[in-house]
Amino acid sequence: MMDYKTVSLSDQVFEHLETDILSGKYRRGEIVTELQLCSELGVSRTPVREALRRLFQEHLIEDTPKGTMVLGITPKDYLDMSEIRLRIEELAVRGFVANMTEDNRKELNEAVDFQEFYLTRGDVDHLRALDGQFHEIIYAGCGSRVLQDTLAPLHKKIQQYRHNALQAPLRAKNSVQEHRAILEAITARDADLAVEKMRQHIENAIDRALNGQEK
Repeated sequence: MMDYKTVSLSDQVFEHLETDILSGKYRRGEIVTELQLCSELGVSRTPVREALRRLFQEHLIEDTPKGTMVLGITPKDYLDMSEIRLRIEELAVRGFVANMTEDNRKELNEAVDFQEFYLTRGDVDHLRALDGQFHEIIYAGCGSRVLQDTLAPLHKKIQQYRHNALQAPLRAKNSVQEHRAILEAITARDADLAVEKMRQHIENAIDRALNGQEK
């Protein structure tokens, strides 16, 4: 049952359902109903109806003759979002290098240190969370609110594919090593190298997520 004090109930329901769809709890093609969701979340129909309206606007669900069907993020959506990331995450990396403070660097280094720690324990959930944190630190420190507001939601929407990319031990190990290489280039304030390492990381992540390649 939902019990949030500072966020409206409709916002809470939306965020909960959005996370469940993006994480793959609700699968593409699955039919959901207001009554089912009300029962699962312990809320009335009004906030559920409002949440479904917003999910429809986000193209995460659609109305069909059978009922409300989950769309989620398709592989084509993922590829399109990754292409956007490839083009504009370069700007965020360059901005981070240009604006980096010692606190920024320490925060980024700590995220990679913790990734390496959880890698030795095969803890995929913490690895995925820290993967998101690594990129969000760069977005937050790049000096551009526009870039941050563009990239952060994209990274959130591909969380199921990020999970796939980290699921196998070798994939997770390679991803963490790539983060370490990006960090080293950023620490050296070598923006060109950092951009190249980030591009390789995103391209490899696409292969890991969609093709299961151990890159």
